Amino acid sequence: MLSSQPLLHAGVFALTVLQALASNTFIAAVYEHAVILPAPTYKPVSPDDALALMNKNMDVLEGAIKEAAQQGAHIIVTPEDGIYGWQFTRQSIYPYLEDIPAPEVNWIPCTEPSRFGPAPVQERLSCMARNNSIYVVANIGDKKSCNSSDPDCPSDGRYQYNTDVVFDPEGKLVARYHKYNLFRGETQFNYPKEPEIVTFETPFGKFGIFTCFDILFHEPAVVLVDKMQVDTVLFPTAWMNVLPFLTAVEFHSAWAMGMRVNLLSANTHNINFSMTGDGLFTPEGPAAYHYDTGTEEGRLLLAELNAHPYLSPTYPPAINWSSYATSIKKFPGENGTFLGSVRRDIFTFGELRRQAGNYTVCQGDLCCHLAYQMSNESKNEVYVLGAFDGLHGSLIKYHWQICTLLKCKSTDLDTCGQPVEMAQTKFEMFSLSGTFGTNYVFPEVLCSGVQLAPGEFEVLRDGRLKSKHGTSKPLITATLFGRLYEKDLPHPLRTSR
Repeated sequence: MLSSQPLLHAGVFALTVLQALASNTFIAAVYEHAVILPAPTYKPVSPDDALALMNKNMDVLEGAIKEAAQQGAHIIVTPEDGIYGWQFTRQSIYPYLEDIPAPEVNWIPCTEPSRFGPAPVQERLSCMARNNSIYVVANIGDKKSCNSSDPDCPSDGRYQYNTDVVFDPEGKLVARYHKYNLFRGETQFNYPKEPEIVTFETPFGKFGIFTCFDILFHEPAVVLVDKMQVDTVLFPTAWMNVLPFLTAVEFHSAWAMGMRVNLLSANTHNINFSMTGDGLFTPEGPAAYHYDTGTEEGRLLLAELNAHPYLSPTYPPAINWSSYATSIKKFPGENGTFLGSVRRDIFTFGELRRQAGNYTVCQGDLCCHLAYQMSNESKNEVYVLGAFDGLHGSLIKYHWQICTLLKCKSTDLDTCGQPVEMAQTKFEMFSLSGTFGTNYVFPEVLCSGVQLAPGEFEVLRDGRLKSKHGTSKPLITATLFGRLYEKDLPHPLRTSR
């Protein structure tokens, strides 16, 4: 009997340790939703017709939420525009909007649906969270009345906001965020007067939230991580993939690695609009991701994540992004460089003429260094080293610094920078670095078929993006994507409508 006491204590201790470990992780889910879209119209539909369309989408979302909860998920993120789509004018979206109060009102719409007037969408989302004991993140539209006492009040007497909401497992509204950086076509919504820095605490870490285009700017995205020190970012998005640097899975994974934070990215699914790609991204790389241009179906992803990534023994170190690149002499170029266009951005390119070598290409204040060795150079494929240091965007102009190892569309150098989805050439080794003027650099590696390469590359403390043991798949691009937020031009559209 005496010998059983230590075993009992050991068992209790082991259980306590397991519980402690369990509290340091959580199961997250994201759902890529094939949104049921309304018929395009310039005239507002009736409130009943608007609600009927939204209920069709919420039927699908509710199925995903139930499935996620049954698999043990603690939180699920659904996409931007996931309840009503995006084909609207300012007038035609109005029947889809609800007045969404601030979370400070301590409201559970599921149990008090009429407290702030009709709110059937918030009621249903709240009940989904409450009935499944799960945090639910959704994107809907908010309306706020105003009058002539507000000099910025729009002529129709209301503000309309692209809005994220979060309901806790009791169904209580715990977060509301108005999208600050509207994409160029979102004329149905107003810009908030100031960026909202929205966070909330959970038993599994501190969370922040922003939406889609926000991820490319300093406010609120960088502020949430640097100043508010969130553990995990919730990211509803309706992301249109743009090769070679801005496909959803590629850039969102890179942002999570560059900012050293979890990012739960839920995208819409519409291949006609090049919308696909979501994932559960961590500072170490993707825990799970999905990219599908072959079907019209939605997809649920789940993964167990660290609640506090910075406490993980595998948490990546802080990077001095220009340390290595500024410490070496420029590699000699071969036969000069040439200019090429990536969409409207003019890059300086240098062709990789040999199967292995060292190259430097410069533009503006940025010099990009590459050491590489191809394992199977395909004769009908051309790769270049590219540099870009300048303003991107035709209307909203923001500053990029990019170093990229890039496959050209064909052997014609004029095609370098055009979208490429497939490749045949693998690399035995590559090491890419740049003289970046920013600490905000996002490391991307994209392989043939628009696939990521988890575990196959690393970023050293001195700023080198290096392959570990060669690439298992042919390479489309390896890129260091830098943002100089302080050089962005003033936003030309951030006024009330």
